[in-house]
Amino acid sequence: MSYVVDKLYLIDNWTDQTKHSLKSTTGMRESSFMFALSSAALANTIAKGCSSSSLLESCYCDLTSFSDEENAEAWKWGGCGDNYRFSQMFLKGFLKDSQGRGGADFQSILNRHNSDLGIRTVKKHFVKKCKCHGVSGTCEASTCWRQVKPFKVIGDELKLRYERSVRVSVENVANSRGVELVTKSSKRGGARSTTPSKGHMIYRNKSPDFCSRNQYSIGTAGRECNKTSTCESICCGRGYNIREITVKEKCRCTFQWCCDVHCAECTKNVELALCRE
Repeated sequence: MSYVVDKLYLIDNWTDQTKHSLKSTTGMRESSFMFALSSAALANTIAKGCSSSSLLESCYCDLTSFSDEENAEAWKWGGCGDNYRFSQMFLKGFLKDSQGRGGADFQSILNRHNSDLGIRTVKKHFVKKCKCHGVSGTCEASTCWRQVKPFKVIGDELKLRYERSVRVSVENVANSRGVELVTKSSKRGGARSTTPSKGHMIYRNKSPDFCSRNQYSIGTAGRECNKTSTCESICCGRGYNIREITVKEKCRCTFQWCCDVHCAECTKNVELALCRE
């Protein structure tokens, strides 16, 4: 999870601070993104852990067969598939416990919606992998399994849904749930309320100005950025300064029998791009 935030999504001026202070952004779209991404990361890890036998004894390969049409084409089930069904079942109970069983308040419904979005996004990115078996590489038979795509693919889709997220409010309704989330769009003659789809990432509170220091943000002054790609966004158009620092690292390592590795310590100059005040 930390790798995803650090390596894939440090292109916005909020990510470096909200990953350390998620509670301060409750209800904002940044928090919604982190809920969806965290749930997707858990689903992905559990599904892969089942197929590698590194989790619970009750968690194993997904042995779900392909459709009748695919089986008719002589695909033979085999291999060890990532177990999405187990991860979905496990997370359904885990998230219900962690978010409370009352479940009818605004924030709980919001969190569950975005968590479910993250989990479903993992399911969407399962693909069929097959190996052919036969003499001289012929494909007389196939061993196939289902495998989830690299997590970056899932994260990229959730990032896109974050960018297209919709703001919602709550309405009292006469049913057992008590409340219902609705989106509102301004039109001539008044606002029109609609229920957000399962594919929408949703939030309720507007985000603050993450560029400047305030009660929600530490600001971006002095923050490191990539001068060829992210400085314009992270520094909020204020520009950046280049600072040269000297760092120490291991170098000229050699293996000594038996069994040590000896390294020298080298220094090198590194340029850092830091956002201006």
